[in-house]
Amino acid sequence: MTPTPLRDFVTAVTREMDPPRPEAELLTAVRGHLEALVARDDWLPDELAQPDPRHYRQYLLHADPLERFSVVSFVWGPGQQTPVHDHTVWGLIGMLRGEELSQPYGFDAQGRLRPQGAALRLRPGQVEAVSPTLGDIHQVRNAHDDRVSISVHVYGANIGAVKRSVYAADGSPKPFVSGYSNDWLPNLWDRSRQPA
Repeated sequence: MTPTPLRDFVTAVTREMDPPRPEAELLTAVRGHLEALVARDDWLPDELAQPDPRHYRQYLLHADPLERFSVVSFVWGPGQQTPVHDHTVWGLIGMLRGEELSQPYGFDAQGRLRPQGAALRLRPGQVEAVSPTLGDIHQVRNAHDDRVSISVHVYGANIGAVKRSVYAADGSPKPFVSGYSNDWLPNLWDRSRQPA
């Protein structure tokens, strides 16, 4: 494993942060860098690619010191999935290994949360965007029941500390803060483990 692609990606995204610009422009720029990162699968350290038998893992790969963006690897065991959830910030999901299914959700005229269209299947090298302006609520699952899948996500904040929501079947939100799975390292950016 070589860390160079990840280091180059973080450097490129850091440069994209200044000066601030409209979300659409930033997403286009960062998408190109993420596509280049997930086009190869020789850089993610094994310790940040380990599944858990019970639930997916979210490993912090980098948090910008000013919390303008963060980079995480999502590691999905066979058949694992998220609850329906939102992000509240922009995000890009790049598929590194295996495949994911992402089902968008939205509220109908009566305020009920409903699936919106067909689930999107992400394959290695593909990148998808989420944000409050593009569509921010979805449910994601490993498309495989017999192997691990891994995606790399970039968010416009320190996502492990962002207050966001998971949604019940009736559409009611429940607040949560995801934190990170890297509990063997001291993590300056994981505010979920610090007193409020």
